[in-house]
Amino acid sequence: MLDIKFICENPELVKENIKRKFKDSKLPLVDEVTALYAEKCAANSRAGELRANRNKISKQIGVLMGQGKREEAEEMKKLVNEQAEELKILEEKETELAAKVKEIQMKIPNIVDPSVPVGRDDSENVEVEQFGEKTCPDFEIPYHTDIMQMFDGIDKESAGRVAGEGFYYLMGDIARLHSAVTAYARDFMIDKGFTYCIPPFMIRSNVVTGVMSFEEMDAMMYKIEGEDLYLIGTSEHSMIGKFIDTITPEEKLPLTLTSYSPCFRKEKGAHGIEERGIYRIHQFEKQEMIVICRPEESMDWFNKMWGYSVELFRSLDIPVRTLECCTGDLADLKVKSYDVEAWSPKQQKYFEVCSCSNLGDAQARRLGIRIKGADGKKYLAHTLNNTVVAPPRMLIAFLENNLRFDGERYSVVIPKALQPYMGGKEVIESIK
Repeated sequence: MLDIKFICENPELVKENIKRKFKDSKLPLVDEVTALYAEKCAANSRAGELRANRNKISKQIGVLMGQGKREEAEEMKKLVNEQAEELKILEEKETELAAKVKEIQMKIPNIVDPSVPVGRDDSENVEVEQFGEKTCPDFEIPYHTDIMQMFDGIDKESAGRVAGEGFYYLMGDIARLHSAVTAYARDFMIDKGFTYCIPPFMIRSNVVTGVMSFEEMDAMMYKIEGEDLYLIGTSEHSMIGKFIDTITPEEKLPLTLTSYSPCFRKEKGAHGIEERGIYRIHQFEKQEMIVICRPEESMDWFNKMWGYSVELFRSLDIPVRTLECCTGDLADLKVKSYDVEAWSPKQQKYFEVCSCSNLGDAQARRLGIRIKGADGKKYLAHTLNNTVVAPPRMLIAFLENNLRFDGERYSVVIPKALQPYMGGKEVIESIK
């Protein structure tokens, strides 16, 4: 969320940013919020005059009463009452205008970093770098759910009867592999100096609107009926919310946390090969990372964070690439974002497994996350988040890239880094 004074002082810059994001329907919001804020300021100024006048007249009434000038004092009291009614109307107007201003502020996109490529949608995202050699096995790789079934590792049919479409049971070695990946990711981030956290899996509406746009909330979040609570779609929201209305001394920065949680999403969207199987599901588990830091350090942390994802995936023998999201593919709160994509030998293309984002001070402004400098002055923090691993997609990438076939049976090689989390197993064998 942009500062209202910044919007009013730089309306053309804000409009140009909206155009770069190809969201021209939001252009009228700039003039609308500027006019409303001017009206709010005028109301506030007049209310201030009335309050000052009330205090002045009250003193005069006291003097008149002391002089025995009761009639004059009564006339002054009438004036106070008239102005009190006007002040009440103005205060109600101030509250109403402030709410309208904030509502529009929250719809205006954050200013994207100048380095972000201009583009309309994800088809115009830009590849930055590839890591690891893309594999092309000499045998046909089955679809990922078929691979899991070969290890008796998935049951979607039973999950459909229990919970409906978009859910699954993981079983045996595949379930263990899932847990091994999350445990490895947890320890990987702890070794990077991050504090491990298991957050609340539900958050209140003020946290939801503090961390994401209304459009994202509607597309993602499940609301708890009759409660001011939402199931988290990603644990970064709960972790960022931990610092709502806090002031952190500068010397304690950066705050670096890594969290485990289940995630719940509506997953409204397109269909195709990536919508079948367990690419898009309503419940999954995830290891996440967040950073809260000084503004001048946020881009350095951004580069560190996506680098951690690349390092982790390469340690599990999975080729990846980084893709910079263009302006039209950035959510409204984001300043800059990279996707880390894993190589799919099955599809012979990359697919998204991590998303690293710098949100500048947008979330901090909404949630009141401030820093106290050495000079005692307070300023807004910068917030960043990145996926460590989300095992449904990580599991797909892992199975496809570590699958072997000897002509009769399939097996999955367990990289050395993961073997301690799999009871020392170096390979798992299919049941058929």
